[in-house]
Amino acid sequence: MKPEIQELIEISRFYGQKKDFVIAGGGNTSFKDENHIYIKASGSSLATIDESGFAQLDRKMLDSISKKRYSDEAMLRENQIKQDLLNSRVYPEKGQRPSVETSLHDLMAFRFVVHTHSTKVNGLMCGKDAEKRTTILFGDEVVFVPYVDPGYILFKEVQSRVNAYRKRTGIEPQIILLQNHGIFVAADSTDEIQKLYDKVIDKLAAAIGKIPELINLPIDPVASKVIPAIRMMLSANGLKTLKVVNNSYYELFLSSEAEYQKIASPFIPDGIVYCNSSFLYAEFNGDTDALLNELSTKIETYIKTQPKTPKIICIKGIGCVLASDNALGAATLEDVMNDTCLVSLYSEKFGGQSPMTPVQVQFIDTWEVEQYRLALSMGATAGRADRKIAIVTGGAQGFGAGIVENLMENGANVVIADLNEEKGKEFAESLNGGKGKNKAFFVKADVSNAASVENLVFQTVCEFGGLDILISNAGILRAGGLEEMTPETFELMTKVNYSGYFLCAKYASAVMKIQNKYKPGYFTDIIQINSKSGLKGSNRNFAYAGGKFGGIGLTQSFALELMPSGIKVNSVCPGNFFDGPLWSDPENGLFVQYLRAGKVPGAKNLNDVKRFYEAQVPAGRGCTPLDVMRAVYYIIEQEYETGQAVPVTGGQNMLN
Repeated sequence: MKPEIQELIEISRFYGQKKDFVIAGGGNTSFKDENHIYIKASGSSLATIDESGFAQLDRKMLDSISKKRYSDEAMLRENQIKQDLLNSRVYPEKGQRPSVETSLHDLMAFRFVVHTHSTKVNGLMCGKDAEKRTTILFGDEVVFVPYVDPGYILFKEVQSRVNAYRKRTGIEPQIILLQNHGIFVAADSTDEIQKLYDKVIDKLAAAIGKIPELINLPIDPVASKVIPAIRMMLSANGLKTLKVVNNSYYELFLSSEAEYQKIASPFIPDGIVYCNSSFLYAEFNGDTDALLNELSTKIETYIKTQPKTPKIICIKGIGCVLASDNALGAATLEDVMNDTCLVSLYSEKFGGQSPMTPVQVQFIDTWEVEQYRLALSMGATAGRADRKIAIVTGGAQGFGAGIVENLMENGANVVIADLNEEKGKEFAESLNGGKGKNKAFFVKADVSNAASVENLVFQTVCEFGGLDILISNAGILRAGGLEEMTPETFELMTKVNYSGYFLCAKYASAVMKIQNKYKPGYFTDIIQINSKSGLKGSNRNFAYAGGKFGGIGLTQSFALELMPSGIKVNSVCPGNFFDGPLWSDPENGLFVQYLRAGKVPGAKNLNDVKRFYEAQVPAGRGCTPLDVMRAVYYIIEQEYETGQAVPVTGGQNMLN
């Protein structure tokens, strides 16, 4: 690797990881020598880019683009230029698509160029007095370019202004500010790039001064009744992931229709690409049905007239609802909307807000280049649980962790519910470190406590928009006969293993019913991870077996009650998971407990206990999370079965 490419990677990641400069992988960077330019390929993220993320182009071929005559019809012209850019690639077999701003990078007479959509810069660039304030702040230090549609026309406008600047000053410009767009900074070293950026940002920060602080605010509990309904309204052509955000900025901008208009129109092209060119606005005045009726009408009209599904729904009294195909997309929308609020606040210091015009918006809305970039960055997930929202109680370790991992691998957004906060957060973080567009989210929850379970479901709705799968897996086991078992231990096991399932079903089904109401025919699932001990009695283990027997009774009863709302309720009854902490924990695992309780006649050590239980399984081994998940997917994918207790015991328990 050329040392300059390594330097380019480092500066790209430096700015790419700063949300006040780059959002959703936007912006671009380049390095050029005499013959070639290396520029970020469309769809690559600056935050994580490596050498493979840069396209190498022939500069002589690029130069011919600047001199060529293209069609006067905008979209035809942009397609012609796109093809010429593709033809300029040194290695077309790599399939990379060069940035549409490649010619602009090539124009600047320095080795390195870093283009970002800095929030503070756009506070100035999206202000009504942008050009006047730019001159006051920066004089001849920068080239100011009024808004021009991205692509070839922008390049020609910048070229004209750069030539005029050269003629006027006798020097090459290093900073270009583009109205309603962003900033280009060029230098022969990345150290100088950073110094120039720092100088610009420092001047802007001084001019902006103090703005209101961003403070996260609580979300009204009514969201649990509103958001799942909205999710279904938006999910006619595939499940959506929704996120609800409420903070001091939304409290300000949603306080009235006039304030809302300050963020209602896009400021820069990225706002259109990620959030669509318009939002929806409604006010919640305490009447949930009235709000949902209003939103249903507005969503239906939006889809017919755009035709697109709305991504941003601003609700006074609740906050901002962000809707995307996946959790990564919803997170991107949160970043873009936060940036929009900041740009609006900053622009107040520069004459007030000056968003893009309807004509400018229309060009971006239909520009193939931006649609291509969006498709690369925001696509769907994949798998048997694609885009579904699941809660797994007891999901931080053991069987629960295995279930969580498999659901994540199959495209679900998963809430890990567990009392072990440290392990749960660590587990969620590890799952979110991959390239998947779904997300794991941890909520500390005690399934034996009604308020805790209600909060668990509420947090799930706020984070993902609804609930499709509830897997009641949390449980405890304390072995012992009648003489050893204390009333306190028996009550604890009953609260967790039996009452906990009831509480999970109660609060999960409330959300699932709303979803079915607003999308009739949509099925959801409540699945209890039961046990082979729920199918037949268990010696010196009556507290556990009794709770599991009762759980199957709940499953059958819930199934009868909830099927009219499209909610299937089933149990899975696994055999022994010997490799998990429940059995193998060296201090209090079941092997240890059963040895102490004398449950295995003649057993002298832990291996004796394990061999005894393995010998009871015709399959000759313990159960695994994958075995269980095959049963879980059967339950989820079929629509004709409910109220069942599905054995996964390797033949140890056989149905009559």
